[in-house]
Amino acid sequence: MPRKIRELVHDLKDSGFYEISGGGKGSHRKLTHARYAGAVTLTGKSGDDAKAYQKKQVKQAIEAVKI
Repeated sequence: MPRKIRELVHDLKDSGFYEISGGGKGSHRKLTHARYAGAVTLTGKSGDDAKAYQKKQVKQAIEAVKI
């Protein structure tokens, strides 16, 4: 079963990321972290299947803040 956008958001928040208010329009969400340069932008509704590039971006962002 493919991962959902809501699961990626949950993974990011568990790693200390937080959503930027007003950072996303419509189905866009921007999450950032104090030790992460820039932000992770996820597109799609929370129940949509995550695309491969989104899963890869989230994985890289989480690994970057663990160091």
